[in-house]
Amino acid sequence: MSGKLKEVKTRIASVTSTQQITKAMKLVAASKLKKATDAIVQMRPYSQQLSNMLSNIVAATEGDVSIELAKVRPEVNNALVVVITSDKGLCGGFNSNIIKQARKAVEEKYAEQRKAGKLSIMTLGKKGNDFFKKYDDCNIIDDHIDIFKGLSFESASVAINDIMDAYADGKYDEVMVAYAEFKNPVVQYFHLNQFLPIESSSAKDLGAKEGGKKSDYIFDPNKEKLINELVPKILKTQLYSYLLDSNASEHGARMTAMGNATENAGEMLRELKISYNKERQAAITTELTEIVSGAAALEG
Repeated sequence: MSGKLKEVKTRIASVTSTQQITKAMKLVAASKLKKATDAIVQMRPYSQQLSNMLSNIVAATEGDVSIELAKVRPEVNNALVVVITSDKGLCGGFNSNIIKQARKAVEEKYAEQRKAGKLSIMTLGKKGNDFFKKYDDCNIIDDHIDIFKGLSFESASVAINDIMDAYADGKYDEVMVAYAEFKNPVVQYFHLNQFLPIESSSAKDLGAKEGGKKSDYIFDPNKEKLINELVPKILKTQLYSYLLDSNASEHGARMTAMGNATENAGEMLRELKISYNKERQAAITTELTEIVSGAAALEG
């Protein structure tokens, strides 16, 4: 067998092995996606309703009840950017698109805070931490980097408690979150949302959509106590929803990426087999020509 044939045969074996791996990874991602999709589909309506209610409460109680987590600071001296990425790669542009959103905050929105050394980045997921740990002028918080290893409402609550406590203590004046919103396995939307202080403008927009009616809530027994209990719970649900969205988006992106890789490997195999057959045919023709020429020389 000629060197060229050996090389093509080795490549065929290598691509076949890779195709088997990508196919298996696609099946695993599809299995995980089903569970992740069920979780976010069940959570999303509840989370959206709570988010709208939170914005309405902030707007309705403005000037009446003091909500610490809704207070807008006169100046944003210290900021926190929460980056929700995956722990693993091989999921197309999923992580790079989230990091792109986070960089808008780090390099543009909070450029002055970063220059002054007053910008912190909390990474939820290893890929975001791997990228941003090279930013020496930012404070990298990786206390919850392994949050996806045992993703639950309790683990999300621990992270949000740290964020809320730091904001209430004045450590941060503004908190942004970069995450992915799951649409389907092929489509994900990437967002950079303000998390704290709680925005009330959305309540005005909601009121305009509902004919300009202002939401009127009846609080019992105590308005201030009830709101201070309710607001943190709603924020925990909101962050947990972001985590579920990103988790489903990761598995969807990986399933799509591995599906495309499997198809590309199949196309490459077809081309390699055609090339192998051509080389083999050429080698056989050459050998036959040499045999005929040798026999003719002997007869001559």
